[in-house]
Amino acid sequence: MSIPTATVQTSGRRAVVAVWYGVICHTGFVLALASMMVAMYFGMSRSLGRVPQPWGWVANAALLLAFPVLHSILLSTRGRAVLARLAPAGTGATLSTTTYVIIASAQVFALFALWTPSGTIWWHARSAGLAAVDLLYAASWLLLGKAILDAGLNLHTGSIGWTALLRGSKPMYPQMPSTGLFRFTRQPIYVAFALTVWTVPTWTPDQLAVALTLTAYCLIGPLFKEARFRRVHGSAFDSYASAVPYWLPWPRKSG
Repeated sequence: MSIPTATVQTSGRRAVVAVWYGVICHTGFVLALASMMVAMYFGMSRSLGRVPQPWGWVANAALLLAFPVLHSILLSTRGRAVLARLAPAGTGATLSTTTYVIIASAQVFALFALWTPSGTIWWHARSAGLAAVDLLYAASWLLLGKAILDAGLNLHTGSIGWTALLRGSKPMYPQMPSTGLFRFTRQPIYVAFALTVWTVPTWTPDQLAVALTLTAYCLIGPLFKEARFRRVHGSAFDSYASAVPYWLPWPRKSG
């Protein structure tokens, strides 16, 4: 029995859209990650922004605040509805996670690549101190990678969406994470992310502004995420939350 030509054409268009979204998503993800690693290593002192002061700090503040604000909005109920409309007709819901990662990656790249440096350097590690801080910085990134793996690599890199569209099926989301680093803290991704901003070998006013703002986001942002988890997972999440600390992996008191 032959497959209708229209079906083949539809499947072909779907595959083209899926692959292009995948390429854009993962290219953007790598560029965003690389820009963040490099920019923070130099304390935001070598980024490419050249906005004249005092407007440079205005531009920097806009980039910095847009990062947590838009992240939180897009993960809200209304934000997810908007994401579902930011793709070719009939593919938005399937591609929503991929679209989210594309937007998030663009934000991260803009923040770290287009930051306008103040030109002031307070401190830079040297000799043995540099080696020690480099080790801490690398360890923080490795910890972040491990946390992302434990949470679901496909989800956090955006591949769940475009691969589902390529298969012609619904996205298969991972279960609520509770293993690996999630046994010790409910928010290992945010903890590790915060560590990356404080273990840099170069300190500037720019890096301090980034570190304080993103750490605040890492402390507050997960509260909205957990509210969604409670709605979706109900008592299963409540049981998990009662046994595992929110942020710092301190042992719970018994009794």
